[in-house]
Amino acid sequence: MARHNREGAGEDQLGRTYVVTYQPDWFYQVKVTRDLESGRQSTKTLFRNPESPQAEPGARVRTRIDSEELGIEFEITIEDPRGIVRRVTVETVAPEGPDENQNLGFTVTRARPRRSVR
Repeated sequence: MARHNREGAGEDQLGRTYVVTYQPDWFYQVKVTRDLESGRQSTKTLFRNPESPQAEPGARVRTRIDSEELGIEFEITIEDPRGIVRRVTVETVAPEGPDENQNLGFTVTRARPRRSVR
């Protein structure tokens, strides 16, 4: 049986804070990508799950990302009964705060499935 959600926190390249709510048996990490003034992009690991999967995840998994400072608040829900989704990318824009109208990308990666012992 899948375990209850956990909560973690992290900072992006500019020190903006985020709260990540995740399911520990599915979630591995979330990375944030920002556009730089030079036209290039910068990617940073925002948060990594400190636990290893201990059970098979449920068929429906949720990950939530909040930054009160930037006015970002969203949740992704994946219906994945066969466990085939490995990564989800969300592109957004900061609606308010110090980075208003800046494009941000979040890549949520699944933990590697547990290996069954034979």
